[in-house]
Amino acid sequence: MVQYHFGSKHGLLVAALHLLHEENERRARARMARLADPADLRAVLGAVLGEFLPLDEQRRSALRVFLAYYVRSLNDPALAQVFLHGAQPVEQLVTALIRQACAADGGPAPGLDPEREADLLVSGVTGLGMDVLHGRRTLADVRTTLDYHLDRILPAR
Repeated sequence: MVQYHFGSKHGLLVAALHLLHEENERRARARMARLADPADLRAVLGAVLGEFLPLDEQRRSALRVFLAYYVRSLNDPALAQVFLHGAQPVEQLVTALIRQACAADGGPAPGLDPEREADLLVSGVTGLGMDVLHGRRTLADVRTTLDYHLDRILPAR
């Protein structure tokens, strides 16, 4: 049955990785929609980034699966293409939120590059999530670090 739809086990793995990426983006957007104040862009940004932290069993499992795929992609060009494709929807979403928040506050702080900040935030929160899985950091510590960076990027004016 699997080979009928995917042609091979490898085809199934590649398709499942695409679905994992799509699900992560969908969940982030759904969490944004459920916020009490969707106009609070800092809260929206925190909610999006929080989706990549192992806050519950579903997200812990998703992060473990993501990591397993990532490790395998280092030696599998087809899986690597899923990670390396040009479209980066989560980073684009975070960039857009940073730009929108900065515009609402009169523009970005001098020297702030929303795209670079988005890259750092998405990569950083993934790495911090891995630390939580290993027990190296607590969720409270990670939230403090995330809040620190969000306060640096989007200071109260």
